[in-house]
Amino acid sequence: METLFRNGKAFSVFPYRVIYMPAKLPTEKFPVQAGFTASGRNFPHATDRNRIKRLGRECWRLQKQELYDALGEGQQLAVFFIYTDKKIADFPTLRHKFSVILNRLQKELSGETK
Repeated sequence: METLFRNGKAFSVFPYRVIYMPAKLPTEKFPVQAGFTASGRNFPHATDRNRIKRLGRECWRLQKQELYDALGEGQQLAVFFIYTDKKIADFPTLRHKFSVILNRLQKELSGETK
């Protein structure tokens, strides 16, 4: 985890800050290891933080296959999603943002950065 924050690359797609890096993961069954967080400063109640993380994980679950398909054979990735907004966004908005994030990740990994 510390290596990801120290050596990883990052970009923002509001309301998320995404940190990622190629990684050697202990299992090849799952090529991407993902983590989610929401700030305790912006959301002092644990129920709000948990809801944000649940919404993010569900968006990830529904759309991660696109990224899995784009990764090369044996390529693995560690990615961390940091929720930066001060309000809880609705599910359709977050789902669209995850689509944008995953497209950006695919471009970054293939070297086609803007």
